[in-house]
Amino acid sequence: MPYLLRSGSLANYAEVARSAGLNPHQLLAKASLSRYALLDTDIRVPVEAVSHLLEASAAASGQIDFGLRMAESRQLADLGPLGLAMREAPSLRMALDAMARYLRLHNEALSLHIEGSGELVTVRAELLGTGDGGLRQSIELVVGAIHRALHCLLGRLHGVPLVPHRVYFTHAAPANTATHTRLFGATVSFSQEFDGITYRADDLEVPLKAYDRSTVSEARRHLDSMLAERGESMPDNVRRLVACMLPQGKCSADEVARQLGIDRRTVHRKLRLSGQSYLTILHEVRADLAVRYIANIERPLSEVAALLGFTSLCVFSRWFAMRFGCSVSEWRGRPADSVQSASAP
Repeated sequence: MPYLLRSGSLANYAEVARSAGLNPHQLLAKASLSRYALLDTDIRVPVEAVSHLLEASAAASGQIDFGLRMAESRQLADLGPLGLAMREAPSLRMALDAMARYLRLHNEALSLHIEGSGELVTVRAELLGTGDGGLRQSIELVVGAIHRALHCLLGRLHGVPLVPHRVYFTHAAPANTATHTRLFGATVSFSQEFDGITYRADDLEVPLKAYDRSTVSEARRHLDSMLAERGESMPDNVRRLVACMLPQGKCSADEVARQLGIDRRTVHRKLRLSGQSYLTILHEVRADLAVRYIANIERPLSEVAALLGFTSLCVFSRWFAMRFGCSVSEWRGRPADSVQSASAP
């Protein structure tokens, strides 16, 4: 079953496409997406189709920062129920927590993992189920939209910009980073271990004057009921945790169970009832991440092996050959299609 997202994720797509000399409706049709997705923000569309649309648009326009250009003019209203949850938080940090909690109401394939370490707060973004057409545009749109949402909250009430401590992307750097600098106003690092942002903890503790405790409980009840209606399967929960924990070198069935607040045996039983297993999910996530990591030819394969949890490059190479039927060098040497070419720096 494919992951879905609100068509509100395509806000500003038509404007950015036209400014790049593209026909947005023609590209939507090629991606098997209805033009109504640009008119009704609450239509549910496949994540994979949107990912292919963005990569194809970047390739056709020659603008490798296409997704980031879409993020530049994002507003809280584009997030629908998610924006409502953030707007009623007492601080930017609580708004960020609300975003992580209710994110699947907006995008079922996206998860955020927030970690506080002393003076900094790190936000890791993980995307699943986007196929093999490349992720550069989708992930830059996601990270840019997260920052824009917090920036809009702060600017609307205090009239000051929010500047991240640092921004991270797993893909290689483009030839020109002007759009990145313009949007984030901070150091942007490429070929990193994760996609996300770090903020200074003090910057996120800024109170939001619009906070009204009397309306929060009602809004939360409404959003929680929406979450309950949608539900989330054990395989999806495990997949999100594995995608986050694997590059950090701390992924195991025991740790996944601990993060879920249940014992390992219960995890295995519930996965079995869904016709899956922990190892099956682990290898699926490894395959998705492997394709993403090796697309960046500047990243050493020894580093890719470590990020995927393999003890050595030899072990990784054997696994890759068994999984994909060819070596990494053969995979990289395959003719790149027009979608994948957009991921080249």
